[in-house]
Amino acid sequence: MLKRLMFAAAALALAAGGAYAQQPPSLRVSGTVESFDGHVLAIKSAKLGEVKVNLTDNAAVFGVSKAAIDDIKPGAFIGVGAMPQPDGSQRAIQVTVFAEVQRGVGEGHRPWDARPNSTMTNGAVDKTVASVDGQVMIVKYKGGEQKIVVPPDAKILAYAVGDKSELKPGAHVAVLRAQKMPDGTLEANRVNVGRGDVVPQ
Repeated sequence: MLKRLMFAAAALALAAGGAYAQQPPSLRVSGTVESFDGHVLAIKSAKLGEVKVNLTDNAAVFGVSKAAIDDIKPGAFIGVGAMPQPDGSQRAIQVTVFAEVQRGVGEGHRPWDARPNSTMTNGAVDKTVASVDGQVMIVKYKGGEQKIVVPPDAKILAYAVGDKSELKPGAHVAVLRAQKMPDGTLEANRVNVGRGDVVPQ
């Protein structure tokens, strides 16, 4: 019986590993819109040249705008790219206020690839207080919390639900996870578009 259970567990692990391995690789594409026909988004990327991405019928579009420290209110779900400080707190480099429909996205605390040793914390603002170093907030997520210091030079952005009409030639866009399909084409179900002079990354 024990052998059967061990065999079943091993088979399940192999199956799960196989399913994971079959997930199509993804590509990050950012640049300016060259054209959009309602389905295919052509992007001129400084790194990749012209890239065409097929948007799914239900693809979400999020507008990215500049925001201010006053827009970070208790209860807001945010993402904070930061550098650890000696006292255990995190000094924010960039704060993104998510749209309500994005609540829970990427929740947790983990390494960030923007700078060596940087971190990313996604969670809900529990409380804020002013300090000589900037706004200090406690950000809570499942399993923990982080003390975040937001200095005056931190970049603050906000997401808002947008629509495909914003994907006009010249607009700055970023597709965070374009999936490479078996036939070599790229497909995505989300696009970030900059509003004003914001360039989404």
